[in-house]
This record gives sequence, C-alpha cells and structure tokens, in this order.
Amino acid sequence: MANTPQAKKRIRRNQARAEVNGARVGRIRTFIKKVEAALASGDKTSAAEALQQAQPELARGVAKGVLHRNTASRKFARLTKRVSGLA
Repeated sequence: MANTPQAKKRIRRNQARAEVNGARVGRIRTFIKKVEAALASGDKTSAAEALQQAQPELARGVAKGVLHRNTASRKFARLTKRVSGLA
C-alpha cells in the first residue's frame, strides 16, 4: 500500500488514466469491427468507407500513446489489403 501522499496521488491518477485509455482502445476496436463487418458482408464501398473512418482513430491511438505505431500500422495494412482484395 502507498504511504506517501505522492504515491497515493499517483494511484488515483493512474486509475483515471487507465479508464480514459481503456475507452480509447475500445473506440478503436469498434471502428475496426465496423470494417470487419463490412468485409464479412462483402460490400466493398461500405468496407472502404469504414476503413477511411478507422484510419484516423488508429492514428489518434498512436498519438495518445495507447497503441504502438507499428501495431496500428500493421492493423491498417492488413485491413487495407483485405478491403482491396474484395471483388
């Protein structure tokens, strides 16, 4: 257990940040799921549109520090490849 006031404050701050960061990651996952749902339906236009909406969310996750830039790049590249592969 934390003894110093600084350590107690740090615990409070970490809990608050974890909540915000969790919400950010959840938002990113939602956008990725929308792309995957459009891919599953086979509609290329809606999949491309969903991908265009997901890309800034991934970039924002990197900027805010909740995603590693290589992770976001990999996810975007794989989704792009799947969307472009749709007939």
